[in-house]
Amino acid sequence: MSTVLVVDDKEMMRDSVGATLRRAGFDIIVANDAPSALELVSSRRPDAIVSDLKMPGMTGIELAERLNQIDDELPIILMTAFGTIETAVDAMRRGAFDYLTKPFEGDELVITVKRALRHAKLARENAVLKAGAPAGPTVTGLDRVIGDSPAMNRVKDQLRAIAGSHGTVLITGESGTGKEVVARAVHELSPRVQSPFLGVNCAALSESLLESELFGHEKGSFTGADRLRRGRFELADKGTLLLDEISEVPASIQAKLLRILQERAFERVGSSLSIGVDVRVVATSNRDLPKAAAEGEFREDLFFRLNVLPVHLPPLRDRREDVPALATHFIAEIARREGREAPRISPEVMDLLTAYRWPGNVRELQNICERAVVLSGQGPIERALVEPWLGSGPAQARRATPLNAAPLGLQGERSASSATGSMIESKLSYTPGDRTLAEIERELIVHTLRRFNGHRQKTARALGIGVRTLGLKLKKWKEQSLVSQSL
Repeated sequence: MSTVLVVDDKEMMRDSVGATLRRAGFDIIVANDAPSALELVSSRRPDAIVSDLKMPGMTGIELAERLNQIDDELPIILMTAFGTIETAVDAMRRGAFDYLTKPFEGDELVITVKRALRHAKLARENAVLKAGAPAGPTVTGLDRVIGDSPAMNRVKDQLRAIAGSHGTVLITGESGTGKEVVARAVHELSPRVQSPFLGVNCAALSESLLESELFGHEKGSFTGADRLRRGRFELADKGTLLLDEISEVPASIQAKLLRILQERAFERVGSSLSIGVDVRVVATSNRDLPKAAAEGEFREDLFFRLNVLPVHLPPLRDRREDVPALATHFIAEIARREGREAPRISPEVMDLLTAYRWPGNVRELQNICERAVVLSGQGPIERALVEPWLGSGPAQARRATPLNAAPLGLQGERSASSATGSMIESKLSYTPGDRTLAEIERELIVHTLRRFNGHRQKTARALGIGVRTLGLKLKKWKEQSLVSQSL
């Protein structure tokens, strides 16, 4: 049911307009002047506003202008007994959607409000699409979560239990375990499924860009802000917002996130006006957040606000009985995308995949399946094709592939995380005990950084850590003269 705010200083007019719209099926809230209307918009955002033009103090046109600065997609319909072409043009120029001249019929009012709501709905859907909301998925809900191992059945039971809730969800697990997939499943199982699902990778943006991306900004709030922009919290109103890699959010933005989780309100960058939203937050992290909080790298109060409904995803090595189902799913999906029949995968290859430890988790398996589909041609996927990517025997199949294994150019940057994870495991398993774990970690990070020619974002993605975490480690090592100042 859409909510319409009726603004008029005359009680009889408020009652009449409200009664007409209520009979048409709208939820009605009222205000007797423009300042009261602005307060209501902040605390309870309506879907449309019908306002008188001539009111004491702030006029309807001035109200439309102020509201247009807050939300230029909120349709405002002005009513007046003094209708002229000049007044109508001025009202539209300053933010009104439409204009009704008193006296008007009830049907005319209802039709105008419905047209305004359709226009606002289309504008909002367009903004959500631009923000990167996914197209209709081929699988939804629990069908996304592949695997029937005891570990994954426990995860599915958790998802069923939290499905009807509006509480904040914190999904933890190693890189590549499928946290974003589970986040989408949470949304699709929830009552918010018809509303937007949007996501933000908190590690991929600088502090200023992340703040603007999350909360939006006012026109002129900083250099280059040539128009008002809504943030993801506004665009995801009534829906779900995924905060991916929440552990990498800078301290200043952590404070703002804490407030929005507590009060369901925020301000755009460059504005002092609070905007109320109804958004379910789903956060993900591959770090130990309690440890990060204890070490002062993450706000403890924000962790407690996020950790309302925790879901932990096990690594693939702890649920290897799910590998055949996952491999079959990925091969079929990739073949369908490539417009060809899914190649048959031999039992021998499936045994090889199941024996492997998968340091890059589900993401690494998906990359291997894509490579196999592309390179298998029209034939089946045989052991000779897959074995070089994993090792030459059972011992190697349980051991990770070295970093300098032949890349074949098909995995891309996402596979770098898997390869680097393999290097970590190899070093930790086979390095003599004359070096500390900290030294091995530093050597690995420096090696990977040089491999990507100093590109920190690619390095962090390959290592499965956040850009901010990488920066803090390098800063500490430079201060201790443990690494080159040029890194």
